[in-house]
Amino acid sequence: MVPRVQKVQISRRAVLAGAAAVVVAFDPVNIGWLTAADATPGIRVPGLDGELLLDDASRTAVAEDYGQIVHRKPLAVLRPGSTRDIQKIVRFANEHGLEVAMRGQGHSTYGQSQAAGVVIDSSTLSTIRRVTRTYAVVDAGVQWLDLIRTTLAAGLTPPVATDYLGLSIGGTLSVGGVGGASSHHGLLVDNVLALEVVTGRGELVRCSPTVRPDLFHAVLGGLGQFAVITRATVRLIPAATTARVYHLTYPDLGSYLAAQRTAVTDGRFSYLEGQAVPAADGWSYLLEGVEYYTPPAAPDDDGLLSGLAPAGVEITEMPYFDWLNRIYDLVQQLMALKLPGPWINLFIPDESVEQYASTVLANTTPEDAGGVVLLYPVRRELIHQPFVRLPSSPVVFLMAILRAVSPPDEAATRRLIGINREQYDQAVAVGGTQYPVNAIPLTPADWRRHYGPQWQAFRTAKRRYDPKQVLTPGQGIFE
Repeated sequence: MVPRVQKVQISRRAVLAGAAAVVVAFDPVNIGWLTAADATPGIRVPGLDGELLLDDASRTAVAEDYGQIVHRKPLAVLRPGSTRDIQKIVRFANEHGLEVAMRGQGHSTYGQSQAAGVVIDSSTLSTIRRVTRTYAVVDAGVQWLDLIRTTLAAGLTPPVATDYLGLSIGGTLSVGGVGGASSHHGLLVDNVLALEVVTGRGELVRCSPTVRPDLFHAVLGGLGQFAVITRATVRLIPAATTARVYHLTYPDLGSYLAAQRTAVTDGRFSYLEGQAVPAADGWSYLLEGVEYYTPPAAPDDDGLLSGLAPAGVEITEMPYFDWLNRIYDLVQQLMALKLPGPWINLFIPDESVEQYASTVLANTTPEDAGGVVLLYPVRRELIHQPFVRLPSSPVVFLMAILRAVSPPDEAATRRLIGINREQYDQAVAVGGTQYPVNAIPLTPADWRRHYGPQWQAFRTAKRRYDPKQVLTPGQGIFE
């Protein structure tokens, strides 16, 4: 007789750790974990330094993400006490046909960090190991907010920061990491010096541009398909103390894009972003340029604004950290509301951006945008990781509609996901690609098209490092 699988609840958690383990075996028939009382026919599980949480509350908490669209409850949640725990669980998953996904801060929008097997909660691996004048060594679960606070105490900063600093370092490096300073320094993945990872085979590997470079470059922007990032060495540069912020307004898309092209080409601002803003008769446009500096030096306002021809100018100042962390509280408030977030993030080639953006915005109401519409350029030559797919033009524009459905409405959310798919197809038709943090229903054929000439290398890396396709199934890349 097959033993009954028990749901174990002990102070909201069941602990799998050494001799004191409550859960001692896995039942591959009923797909569940067994206690000592009924585990004789089960498969023994490895002893761990951390915890395996089986209670419903813990599993439900990781069955959702920022997007609040896909909900997939795992069999268990691993809170690792060491990198060894991740190795053991990944090897165990290989042996018994389980899926595994690493979860940082759960900021994906369409179930990308979910799995039906075991979800690894990286927040227990959150130590800043070392800070030097040129780099920091950090665990994957460290948030950028905590790293930047630490490095600023030494007068240092990562070259690029995402707009929201509450993301985990491991999660961001698995995707790419784009921000306003990408116009000078590329993506966050272009500012990594070394990694420690656990491959889909359960092997612990340290890699860099000179040691196992194939794995290093595959993992950065590899969407968690080949290995779990457990530690990273990230580049640091001297930090300024002050941010002078220039908000330049434009009444039409053409003049806005011309100003953005000028600014990104000559690199006049330390930080360059921008967005479309709802207006009475459609959309207006806001170029957001920032110059970082340390007094007594000061920016040349006239020089920075020369040739940009805005309709309006607003200049403000704030401490450097306050600028980097300006939206943290807002995002935390939005997360608490649990609003569906069917985001779409695309890279559009320079030669197509005006036509594409004007068409999309003409058919997008402020209600359907539901949040922020980002539109700003980056220089392609600064972005080097092979699996971050970009259009071929020297300048590419990120267009991101960060939708929020308020109040939550399933039908409205599904309609917007359908629109996302249409806008994605339109972008691909003009040479665009996706920045893969989206709520877009994609097939394996779509992913093959996305990777294009890199698909063979992507598939080869998967076969080499995760041949049983254990890792990160939520992306839906493979059959």
